[in-house]
Amino acid sequence: MLTADWKKICCPIDFSDASRAAMEVAGDLARRFGAELVLLHAYPIPGYTFPDGSIVASPKMMQELADQAERHLQEWRADAEKLGISRVTTAKAIGEPAAEIVAFAKEQGVGLVVVGTHGRTGLEHALMGSIAERVVRRAGCPVLTVHPEGHARR
Repeated sequence: MLTADWKKICCPIDFSDASRAAMEVAGDLARRFGAELVLLHAYPIPGYTFPDGSIVASPKMMQELADQAERHLQEWRADAEKLGISRVTTAKAIGEPAAEIVAFAKEQGVGLVVVGTHGRTGLEHALMGSIAERVVRRAGCPVLTVHPEGHARR
């Protein structure tokens, strides 16, 4: 018989409604299993590419982004604690989000990743991709995807 070793549950968040739904599910599982809940915000280095070259964010802009992410993470941590989750931690990672989520899960010994999905389809999915889909394909642990409430399942 297989058993779930979910002592650490990671919930990647982008501060969207889909992330909120995933956090609620992850929190419920953390309470049930007595697990630590890690709220992870992974974001790319902002930049723009033009025909003549690329522009990347300045160190000041990167620090402002990091500070803003930290403020939001602490707000979400407080919200998670209000849901009755006893052990909530936060983490940030800079880089391609799916790759950072997978690397974090591996490095930190995460037993389960609970990720929200925006439910993009068609051209929008082709252009934007799906972080959740890439995490499901690459993760070395189980991944639970959560649709935000009100999302019509197809």
